[in-house]
Amino acid sequence: MAALGWLTPRRRSATARSVLAGEASAEAARKSSQEGAGTPQEPEFPVRGDERAAAFFDLDNTVMQGAALFHFGRGLYKRKFFETRDLARFAWQQAWFRLAGIEDPEHMQEARDSALSIVKGHRVAELKAIGEEIYDEYMAERIWPGTRALAQAHLDAGQKVWLVTAAPVEIAQVIARRLGLTGALGTVAESVDGVYTGKLVGEPLHGPAKAEAVRALAAAEGLDLSRCAAYSDSHNDIPMLSLVGHPYAINPDHKLRKYAREHDWRLRDYRTGRKAAKVGIPAAAGVGAVAGGTAAAIALHRRRFR
Repeated sequence: MAALGWLTPRRRSATARSVLAGEASAEAARKSSQEGAGTPQEPEFPVRGDERAAAFFDLDNTVMQGAALFHFGRGLYKRKFFETRDLARFAWQQAWFRLAGIEDPEHMQEARDSALSIVKGHRVAELKAIGEEIYDEYMAERIWPGTRALAQAHLDAGQKVWLVTAAPVEIAQVIARRLGLTGALGTVAESVDGVYTGKLVGEPLHGPAKAEAVRALAAAEGLDLSRCAAYSDSHNDIPMLSLVGHPYAINPDHKLRKYAREHDWRLRDYRTGRKAAKVGIPAAAGVGAVAGGTAAAIALHRRRFR
């Protein structure tokens, strides 16, 4: 108050009251903001108009109930791509996968090898056409509405949405197109002059390979991964989920649920028809193909029933 000494007593009194009023107002504002910080409002997400953001969705048990490869296998059996004796084993495996929702890399390797032998010599165009039919027959009714709504929210915000899956790229692209998504990354089988050779281009798009695909796609598209979102049910996709600023565990397996809780990731569980408890605030040059696991069930059960 010494700085006010040159003022008359009346003016000093008025100025002092103004200073006190200003300080009181500032203090009230500060306290109000601190009180509000205890219950922060969640920011808008996805952010509309953010052209450097996108969303990446795993397919099996995240977007669709069960495995795309198994549904595709059913369709191929119907079209006489493999023998009747394999049907019972295939049906048993599909039931097991739907209940357990577990991805086993060893089994996927065997499934890949078996699938490659099945599609060898078939034309890519033929398998693409069959994929359209199989989607209508077995897959369309198995899309999780909750996950579909999440993908639509990104689309409505003007963002691109990609499927990222170990399933054949042709099948993944069919599903992405039917859902109105931007596109799909999947496992690629080699073809020469439009005919499958029975070999893969690289390896199946699984685990760390998904993360590399997303990283490469983000670089090509000019995306900022810290502003992107990723969704999966499997702990195998933790590398992909960890790349983005907004990771979601959807219908998570036990390991992913535990990891998500430890890292304050959001969880959603549509298997019970309700949303799971929300945890935390959400902060590829893809390769893909029909061979990536078409006969997964067959391979698995030949092994189990030998």
